[in-house]
Amino acid sequence: MKDEIKNWGTLLFLAVVWGSSFILMKRGMIDKVTGEDIFNSNQVGTLRMLLASIVFLPIGLRHIRVLKKSKNFLNLLGVAFLGNFFPAFLFTFAETGISSGYAGMLNSCVPIFTLIIGTTLFKQQLLKLQVLGVILGTIGIVGLVNGVAVVDTSGEWYHVLAVIIATICYGSSVNIIRHNLGHLKPLQVTSVAFSLSFIPALLLFFVFSVPTTISTNQHAPTALIYIGVLAVIGTALAVLIFNHLINRSSALFASSVTYFIPIVAVVIGFIDDEKISGLQIISMFVILGGVFIANAWPKIKQRNK
Repeated sequence: MKDEIKNWGTLLFLAVVWGSSFILMKRGMIDKVTGEDIFNSNQVGTLRMLLASIVFLPIGLRHIRVLKKSKNFLNLLGVAFLGNFFPAFLFTFAETGISSGYAGMLNSCVPIFTLIIGTTLFKQQLLKLQVLGVILGTIGIVGLVNGVAVVDTSGEWYHVLAVIIATICYGSSVNIIRHNLGHLKPLQVTSVAFSLSFIPALLLFFVFSVPTTISTNQHAPTALIYIGVLAVIGTALAVLIFNHLINRSSALFASSVTYFIPIVAVVIGFIDDEKISGLQIISMFVILGGVFIANAWPKIKQRNK
């Protein structure tokens, strides 16, 4: 019971951290006061991955021996690029055409793809209650989106598609960690995966002319602070905690964090004097019910057998 409370607490902590990440991406690209462009989407993605990989590089090099096994290498390469690298660029690209709030809500597709990929590719047992919980959670997200007056849900289809592809990447990475890398410690998985991203990120740092923007754009120092927080706390630290959560619970439970992110966004908006509708409140309870049914209810039923 103590471990379950700890897992739920971790889930909520990650929801708060990642719920803030979308606005940090936006602040890295556009100055809040003047509205001027600072770093483009590729530069933000590059800086995010480069800084996060630098954080873990010393630790990753200590655990580099795990790559000697070809199976470990392929799986960790999958985690590095599907779980971190590609989504970093996909989300920043998406936010050039859709709002950060909308991107956060679309991110809630992760549990759906986690369940589908886990069942089809990793032969994970599919429970009816899990399906019901995911369906309820999705309905809740739809209600939450429709009940939001302050979030712009407009955008081109390819910006929306970028987020969907990113959620498929996340769903794949979560399953790889849970089913293929369970024999490794979360710190090993996290540090080595980020270390594999260091060289590509360093190359892109120069390919996308990041040094030029840093030296010529007057708003770059402020933007770098936002990107630094995004990289160190919202990426490096959060991913390590997330991988611990996958190791302690399940792929579906860990991915359920994305259901809480829109709730966090709405609550923060309410605290900031934004209006909250009755539909939003109902939708939040539907989402919570869906997460509970998909993750907690099956365990309760099993205990009572």
